[in-house]
Order: sequence, then C-alpha cells, then structure tokens
Amino acid sequence: MTDISTPRRHVVAALLITAVLTIAPASLARAAVQETRYQVPAKICDIDWRKGTWQVKQLIRCAAAHWHVPGGADTALAIADRESRFRPIAYNPSGCAGIYQHMLEYWPVRASAYGFPGWSAFNARANIIVTIKMVKQGGWGPWT
Repeated sequence: MTDISTPRRHVVAALLITAVLTIAPASLARAAVQETRYQVPAKICDIDWRKGTWQVKQLIRCAAAHWHVPGGADTALAIADRESRFRPIAYNPSGCAGIYQHMLEYWPVRASAYGFPGWSAFNARANIIVTIKMVKQGGWGPWT
C-alpha cells in the first residue's frame, strides 16, 4: 500500500502547486488593476464641480497646479473656455464631449489610462484631470 499512496501524494502535491501558481498570479493581477483603477484619490482637488462654473474653474486651477502643466492654470483655463465655456455637458456633433471636448471614441481608453475607468466624459472631474494628466505627459498639442 505504501507504493501506491506515494505516487498519489506526488500527484496531489503537484496539483496543489499548479493550482497555487495558477491562481496567485491572477489574484496579483486583479490587485494591480484595482490599484491603477484608483490612481487619483478623491482628496486631490476635492471640489464639487456640479455647483457651477466657479467650481469648475477652481478644479482646473487645482489640477493644473497639482500636476504642474505647461502654461499653468491660465493656459488650462483659456483652453477650457474656448472648448466648452466651462460647461461639463458641452457636446459637439462631431463626437466631442465635456470641458475639454474629448472625442468620445477615444475617451474610454484615455479615462482608463489616467485613473478614471468607466467614467463619463461629461463628468467634469474626470474630464479635467484626464486632460491635465495627458498634458503633463505630452503637452497641449491636441488642443492647439
């Protein structure tokens, strides 16, 4: 009986090791995705943009200062004014939406990449912070 149970133990051990090695990386990957999902803590520029234009402008000023964008808050405000007049629900029939008029076909990828997966382009907080982080990385080129 000892001869039969030893191979079984080896098979069971191999199956357990395989299961652990298969499940652990998946769990770590899910944890990494959850970490990137919340890249922008709510405490950064915690301004309720729904209260009006003044708050939208304050959110832009805060984000521009926090991420040190080229041209600073003045440039960020001038472009937001030109694109949407600071209206979060601004929409262009060409398919652009929000404060900084992101093309809706590109928005989901951009939002995910910059910490707002699943958020709407009409959400001013997401639109502003995604834009500011994009500008920090690559400049104002898409908006000039």
